Amino acid sequence: MKRSRSPQGAPTLRRRLLLLGWLAAGVMLLGKSAELQLLQGAEWRAEADRQHRGQDEVAAARGGILDRSGTPLALSHEAFRIGVAPGEITDPEATALVLSEALGISETEARRITISERRWVQLPARYPPSVREKLDPVRGVYAERELRRFYPQNDLGRGLLGALVDERGSGGIEQTFEEHLRGHAGTRMVTRDSRGAPIPGESWILTPPTSGGDVVLTLDLDLQEIAHEALEEAVTETGARGGDLLVTDPRTGEILAMVSMRDGSTNHLGAINSPSEPGSTLKPFTIAGLLDRERISLADTVDTGLGFWRVNGRTIRDVSAVGEVTISHALRVSSNVGLAKVAEHLTPAEQYETLRDFGFGVPSGISLPGESSGTLHHPRVWSRQSAASLAIGYEISATPLQLAMAYGALANGGRLMEPRLVRELRAPDGRVLERFEPRVVRQVVREEVASEVNQALVEAVEEGTGSRARLQTFAVAGKSGTARATGEGGSYEVGAYHASFVGFFPAEDPQLVVFVRLDRPRGEYYGGVTAAPVTRATMEAVLAARHPPLNRNALAAIARSQELARSEEDPEGRAETYGPLLFASSGATEDPPIRSTLSTGGQGSAIAMPDLRGLPARTAARRLHALGVSIRWEGTGDIRSTVPVAGLPLQPGDTVTIVARPGSASPPGGGRLVAGGP
Repeated sequence: MKRSRSPQGAPTLRRRLLLLGWLAAGVMLLGKSAELQLLQGAEWRAEADRQHRGQDEVAAARGGILDRSGTPLALSHEAFRIGVAPGEITDPEATALVLSEALGISETEARRITISERRWVQLPARYPPSVREKLDPVRGVYAERELRRFYPQNDLGRGLLGALVDERGSGGIEQTFEEHLRGHAGTRMVTRDSRGAPIPGESWILTPPTSGGDVVLTLDLDLQEIAHEALEEAVTETGARGGDLLVTDPRTGEILAMVSMRDGSTNHLGAINSPSEPGSTLKPFTIAGLLDRERISLADTVDTGLGFWRVNGRTIRDVSAVGEVTISHALRVSSNVGLAKVAEHLTPAEQYETLRDFGFGVPSGISLPGESSGTLHHPRVWSRQSAASLAIGYEISATPLQLAMAYGALANGGRLMEPRLVRELRAPDGRVLERFEPRVVRQVVREEVASEVNQALVEAVEEGTGSRARLQTFAVAGKSGTARATGEGGSYEVGAYHASFVGFFPAEDPQLVVFVRLDRPRGEYYGGVTAAPVTRATMEAVLAARHPPLNRNALAAIARSQELARSEEDPEGRAETYGPLLFASSGATEDPPIRSTLSTGGQGSAIAMPDLRGLPARTAARRLHALGVSIRWEGTGDIRSTVPVAGLPLQPGDTVTIVARPGSASPPGGGRLVAGGP
């Protein structure tokens, strides 16, 4: 049997075909490689660069918000995150020592970081710029810049300032001036690894960021602190749910302090967005409208009867019956019956126009978001009772700001000013880009009419419902108000009230308007009882402040003229005429101390110097103020000693030197001492 065999040439042919296939594939690979490297090389290299390099934004520093004297209220705070690449460190021990000294961590912790087997170690804390300067020369250690918003005065004015949400202004000044504050981001080139993550230290600035501009407010930090403490104390003492306190300059419309508090938080703007019925604080404007149209004189009489009046199916009542009195007296004792009766001399259109001209029912135009216009219905929708209701402050709602500006018009010769919260917009280099000047909205009533109403308001403080707002030296013009509070459904809550008081001083030449509203105080709820003392305390604290935004020479002239008048009435000097309300301070020789009348006994009677050691500055100043002495400050913080020492005799009008404890906490207002207090 024979075995079959393949032809001898078959293996050779297969080998040749396989070789030709490999040669063809090699030629194709060489050709493709040549195409990629020679023809498309530049394009692919660029694509690789694009994958490993990219552009990021470099955040711009946000502009600052400053008070009227340049004290920062909001700043952009530069901080740095520290990251370590252990694989790049050549000397772990030396690097650990540098980290420990620069970051304030233990050497053990620093050594654990430098010898870690991880590719990257990110430290959780944030560090100041000085740390970056120390670590820049260290190989394998990287600092990444971050910008954070910082409010150096903590919660002071936070509702007014606003906040940042997702790096954009939300509420308050932060929102209103977002475009001016935020600046313009820069760009940088970064190197990325195979996973797309930035490689630390491998970045280059392409376009530097441009910082945002500053916003300079009309706020005075000292007055804001005074208002905050006065309102906080009032809310605590009265058990109120919250409240609002504003201090304004009636001549310019500048807002010097604005505080709104709800449920223990000041992150609110109730002063502009929470209107309520003003009650009796609205009464002076009805009188002003009547006087301006020459329908009445303050010497005219009105019969209030037995203290109630039935009109158009409604009974209006007074707290107490006063019978037939002058209109001035009716305003002084806040007679609902008297004011409702005299309001009948105005037509509905005239009554409406008067209130609208004083700024009610329309936004004031303040530079803050969310302002409410309040409520002032047109006469075409009035009921038969509306005229009487409006005369006594009902069927209308107004914000604290609207009321403060309206009283400012009375204090400013009948001229209603536009509220001004911002003084200037500045460029990052400090140049003034825009300055906001005072603006008169309109002349509401004649100057002589405003003067007449003011005198009636002085009597309301001296002898009427606002007596608890009275100051010893300066005449205060003001009016209290008490109105029922409404619930969520718009109906009145049983036993719930808004208590308010608004006053300005000195009545002869008004420099400040102070408005206080307390929301649902417990127990005593009348504005003259609960809100008026807050107004007085605020005024006293402002007068006792070290650098108040007041014309102290004008105040001194008023005080001297009043003291001269008292001396003519009492030539033998039996009445006491001592007690500064503006304290002398070291270096402030151009500002004379202002003296007030205090009932401390006969002129020249000695008093004992109190022990003030350990007390806060404002508390000490308040106690000395009550004794009628001047103060000279040495240092800041809690009280260490006084000259004279406690127990020694002291005469009203003497000067006490207060020595503060070195190293103790700075006084309120970022180190700017505020003497006196609410």
